[in-house]
Order: sequence, then C-alpha cells, then structure tokens
Amino acid sequence: MKDPYLVVKSPLLTERLNRLQPQNIYGFWVDKNANKIEVKYAIEKIYNVKVVKVNIINMPPKRRRLRFKEGHTAFWKKAIVRIKEGQTINIG
Repeated sequence: MKDPYLVVKSPLLTERLNRLQPQNIYGFWVDKNANKIEVKYAIEKIYNVKVVKVNIINMPPKRRRLRFKEGHTAFWKKAIVRIKEGQTINIG
C-alpha cells in the first residue's frame, strides 16, 4: 500500500460537504491514481476511524481564459467517505 499521506492530499471544506457531516460523510482531495481501497486504508490510518463506504469522483478540467490565452484547470480526484456511526473527523 502507498503512504496514506500521499493518497489523501487534503480535506474538502465546502458548504455542501459541511451539511453532510452530521450524516458522517466527509470529502477529501485524493491522488489521481488512488482507488477506493487505497483511500479507505489511508483515511482509516490517518484519522483512526472505520470507513463504511467510499465514492470517488473524477473532476474534469474546466476551461479558463486569461486575456488572450486559453487554458484549463487541472484534472483532480475527489473522494466522498462515509464513516461508522458515532465516529467523527475533526476537520478545520
């Protein structure tokens, strides 16, 4: 297995994910090459919680313009994690 700190880059703090925290659902920015098994292992090791479910979303690049140049943002991967009832992760 990969080092857990290389798999999980940072937690995501958005309004939508903050509303889901009472339901034990948290979001994380993860490595592009990470799979569900690696994400589950990394979250359990870093935060000492039991992960029940992992959903992974590939976030496509968005087109951006700066003056006359066109470009795009980077591709990234997001993981939505549900943890065991009664446990919490202190984020923020």
